Amino acid sequence: MPEKIRVLLVDDEPNILKMVGKRLEVEGFEVLLATDGQQALTRVELDAPQCIILDVMLPQLNGYEVCAKLKQNPRHQHIPII
Repeated sequence: MPEKIRVLLVDDEPNILKMVGKRLEVEGFEVLLATDGQQALTRVELDAPQCIILDVMLPQLNGYEVCAKLKQNPRHQHIPII
């Protein structure tokens, strides 16, 4: 069986995390969750997701700031961000 693709889902709305996360799991993805921008950066360092679904309006760092930090880092700039 192939390894599941690891997706980091970042949103500060619990209902969105639950709904979208469940749908991704049903489709066969491994889902990681983060509720703010700083937590998202930490999860990327610890868990190495293969794709990120990133909300724009977040506490701590907004989605644009998270995206910019990831794209500036050579270790993470290859990760697709939606």
